[in-house]
Amino acid sequence: MDENQYVVFHLDNEEYAIDIVKIHEINRLKEITITKVPRVPDFIEGIINLRGEVVPIINLRKKFGIEPRQISKASRIVIVKILEKMIGLLVDSVSHVVSFENTEISPPPEEIKVNCRYITGLGKKGKRMIFLLDIEKILHIEEQQDIQQLGA
Repeated sequence: MDENQYVVFHLDNEEYAIDIVKIHEINRLKEITITKVPRVPDFIEGIINLRGEVVPIINLRKKFGIEPRQISKASRIVIVKILEKMIGLLVDSVSHVVSFENTEISPPPEEIKVNCRYITGLGKKGKRMIFLLDIEKILHIEEQQDIQQLGA
């Protein structure tokens, strides 16, 4: 029986999850200053200094077209590695780690696959449905190049 673990986070009222092996760390925002960067795409919140490394921060609410909201005490930055580069994903909150067996994951409906190529599946736990994300596909090629230049 194959089982994968995912870190579950919230954007608005929806639950999303990223494979735990892709996550480097999760940070609170209280001691982190996000520095704004001029002339970058709207969804790039800015950059942070993470132990000497410049890390771009992507606001997933903006990236996914969800109404922006003030950063709160529950907000977190999920640090992942995309193309050998550390990237921070700003999310509303991180709730827990969940394990899904292969039988609990179904492919997304065709309409979702076309419009949201980064959603690789739907994890089902009881009545809950959790969007499973492929972090490598969250950014388009041009956006990946923009991000690469921020940390250069």
